[in-house]
Amino acid sequence: MQSMSDKINLSRRRLLGTAIMTVAGAQLGAMASAKSWFGGGSELSSLAHATMWLNSPPLTAAELRGRVVLVDFWTYTCINWRRQLPYVRAWAEKYKDKGLVVIGAHTPEFSFEKNIDNVRWAASDMCVAYPIAVDNDYAIWRAFDNEYWPALYFVDAQGRVRHHAFGEGQYEQSEAVIQRLLAEAGVSSIGHELVSIDAHGAEASADWDELGSGENYVGFERTDNFASPGGAKPDKRHEYALPARLRLNQWALSGDWTMGREALVLNQAGGRITYCFHARDLHLVMGAATPKTSLRFRISIDGQVPYAAHGVDVDDQGNGTVTEPRMYQLVRQQAPIVDRQFEIEFLDPGAEAFSFTFG
Repeated sequence: MQSMSDKINLSRRRLLGTAIMTVAGAQLGAMASAKSWFGGGSELSSLAHATMWLNSPPLTAAELRGRVVLVDFWTYTCINWRRQLPYVRAWAEKYKDKGLVVIGAHTPEFSFEKNIDNVRWAASDMCVAYPIAVDNDYAIWRAFDNEYWPALYFVDAQGRVRHHAFGEGQYEQSEAVIQRLLAEAGVSSIGHELVSIDAHGAEASADWDELGSGENYVGFERTDNFASPGGAKPDKRHEYALPARLRLNQWALSGDWTMGREALVLNQAGGRITYCFHARDLHLVMGAATPKTSLRFRISIDGQVPYAAHGVDVDDQGNGTVTEPRMYQLVRQQAPIVDRQFEIEFLDPGAEAFSFTFG
């Protein structure tokens, strides 16, 4: 029987559906859907339909002929992608002079991730220096028949997709695929040494053994385990209250909120979100309903200031500020990891909250 951490590790973010897809095996071969450069239908031909490019002029399938290409599907608020990023960044740097081209296909999940300025800011803040194909219309996503963030597609020098990896992990196997495809392309002196990663902050690997809470959205369309008395009032301004008690993985609101399809919006200062969770890390994707507005908040854990358990986006007293729309790391606690009650109070109105993730 799988542990809770195993189930969460396999349940990657998907745009369509909820079924779990089996991760590709170790065998390296041409995928059934792959097409040759000369057939005119390569998945890479979809790059011509990118909304725009960052960090690079537009790249085409013809220009990439003879190069090994790694296509990385990402959306900048995805915690699974953030924890994968150090590896992709390291591969891009290590093999750029060996013939590898890394392309980040940014396919947005939330509406604010379609904003080019937000993607440009995120790329700079997260040190994504390789070419980015902005995929706001999902043209590249559909061409690869993709369903996951993050997803890696390994394309050989003949334009064939030879391997894929969905979600986190498989890093040694993925780098070995890169090395083999480069060798097949005639690149010498590649070696078999693998990159060494020392990740910090939100990029650090999750504590899978202690992860007992899974991603949860707070817009009414996809939320689970909402526990405020009377339930959700979709698209209506409502004064919510906390229940007497929250069970593990339940959450609730207090204060004047509007629960939209995608996000919560706070109408009056003092609104709170409370969540009972079991994990080392807690993150919240949030922003401001009015762009370029800074909003103050404070957090508590079991009713106390977090002290050493604070995340990178709050101080040890639990104080923080919403600036850009993004994922904020609010909790990183030390062992023992037990069920905790998290609460965030917004001191200014206009906050938007989208989803909780854990690590």
